[in-house]
Amino acid sequence: MKRICILLGVLLLVSCNYFNVKKTSSETILNEELKTFNWNEVDTYPSFASCDSSQSKAAIKQCFQNTLTTAITNRLQTENIIVSQNINDTIMLKFQISETGLLSLLKVQVDSITEHEIPNIQALLSKSVDSLPKIYPALKRGQQVTTEFSLPIIIHMN
Repeated sequence: MKRICILLGVLLLVSCNYFNVKKTSSETILNEELKTFNWNEVDTYPSFASCDSSQSKAAIKQCFQNTLTTAITNRLQTENIIVSQNINDTIMLKFQISETGLLSLLKVQVDSITEHEIPNIQALLSKSVDSLPKIYPALKRGQQVTTEFSLPIIIHMN
């Protein structure tokens, strides 16, 4: 009986550690949560007012890209550009949309022939970006976030 009491006493003392509550700091919780984020994806893509927000994520992305491409192409077509040789080029534009919806043209990759034939192509592209309608920024977990993306623009001139 004495052995059983001693055994129960030892078990009681050892089992007290099971009832200790471990405190988890808010920084630890935040770090664990940040590890689960996919930082390369947003919940809602940037969009224009003309894009229907009830559409799927892919449809909104496609609408945004089409609207942007159409606006840039239409602006370039209004310019009187004269070239001495045929141009068939794909220009890569790298954009950034801030969390406030401000669109910035970060980089323009232009072929050297196109650059030679249309020396002010970067200024024309910048001007076309400045004339775009209001942009609604991308959302990540309900917060407006800055996003970057690339868009190809195909130029055919004779």
